[in-house]
Amino acid sequence: MTKNVIAFQGEPGAYSHQACRFYRPNMEAMPCRTFEDTIDAVRQGRAELAMLPVENSTYGRVADIHHLLPESGLHIVDEGFVRVRIGLLGVPGTRIEDVTQAMSHPVLLGQCRGFLREHDIQGIVGADTAGSAMEVARRGEKSLAALAAPLAAEIYGLDVLASGIEDRQNNTTRFLIMAREPDYSRRQNAQGGDVMMTTFVFRVRNIPAALYKAMGGFATNGINMTKLESYMVNGIFTATQFYADIEGHPEDPPVARALEELRYFTSSLEILGVYPSDPLRAEQQALGD
Repeated sequence: MTKNVIAFQGEPGAYSHQACRFYRPNMEAMPCRTFEDTIDAVRQGRAELAMLPVENSTYGRVADIHHLLPESGLHIVDEGFVRVRIGLLGVPGTRIEDVTQAMSHPVLLGQCRGFLREHDIQGIVGADTAGSAMEVARRGEKSLAALAAPLAAEIYGLDVLASGIEDRQNNTTRFLIMAREPDYSRRQNAQGGDVMMTTFVFRVRNIPAALYKAMGGFATNGINMTKLESYMVNGIFTATQFYADIEGHPEDPPVARALEELRYFTSSLEILGVYPSDPLRAEQQALGD
């Protein structure tokens, strides 16, 4: 296995690249074309870890990622929350009033509607955020800017014409760091916190009120379930898999009891990872209260 390399999806300067720099600053970040390529880089030993975005506080879960995680063969070993600070990036010497078009991924265009409208800038769709910055640098036109992370400006030699232009100032993306081998050890997060998270997927048995009964063990044992999502598998409406995050370690007696009860009502249950809760998780939860 190639040690000290972390793979991410996108061009250099993408928000996933920014997450790699922040959470694994001593590792070499390796760009990959797709999420599948990112996962394969770890499976094939070309990278030690993968940085994968799973959800955004504004736009919800990242499309297709929940289908990929259980089939990846990888294990979650850490999580990270990255504030999405969007910059308007232009070629050197550009002023905001020179810009008539801004290129970016559709999700970022939707997050800056107020700023674009205020400055009479037309949004145009690019392949992704960092790729748009690369295209702006290639064209060298003052009328065209990119919406991307400030890191992309550093990489492609662009000026940051405006920063923090997103409509929602708490816009945050959650990332999962994944490895070939699981790590079930109890460990602290970057600030010394000892709250552990457990992520798993399951399918309920074909019995009446199976999901209700399956969830009962978490309520009676006082387990905080921070996420529960369902999605179809194999394109079949009646084949539903559930993805869940809970606070706690599988060896904690209340968690062990809840998982034992869950197994009774499920046809399959797979733990995807056990990892320390990121310090910013509590901050995000406070914003939602």
